Amino acid sequence: QLFQKEAPQSVEHMLALVKRSFYRGQRFHRVTPMLVQVGDPQSRDMSRRGYWGNGNSGNPIGVFELSKKRSHVRGAVGLAHSGNPLGADSQFYIMKGATSSLDGKHAIVGQVIAGMAVVDKIEVTDMIKNTGVK
Repeated sequence: QLFQKEAPQSVEHMLALVKRSFYRGQRFHRVTPMLVQVGDPQSRDMSRRGYWGNGNSGNPIGVFELSKKRSHVRGAVGLAHSGNPLGADSQFYIMKGATSSLDGKHAIVGQVIAGMAVVDKIEVTDMIKNTGVK
């Protein structure tokens, strides 16, 4: 479930990436007990594994759509960035557990409403085979 009303530009950016198959073939490059992260096109190339997590689509969203109604609960989908929320682009994460320390620092753009058991099983190098929009 995406939060279109709360993060319209961020959600539109992500949907545009999905529609052009940007995420197809990418691998999850970060897996911790609290989250899984994906969205670096370099992750398609196993020989570049040392650089995974540094790439993006090259078109930052340029806004920080912070919702005071949303927090980093289990299943929350947020936009990753390297310190400046205005630089968020294609990388996103899914929370495997609640982490209030991220609240106010990252835009939350959605919530997993089905399939958390799959998220819990994701490992580094697991690949997104296909994406789509309903």
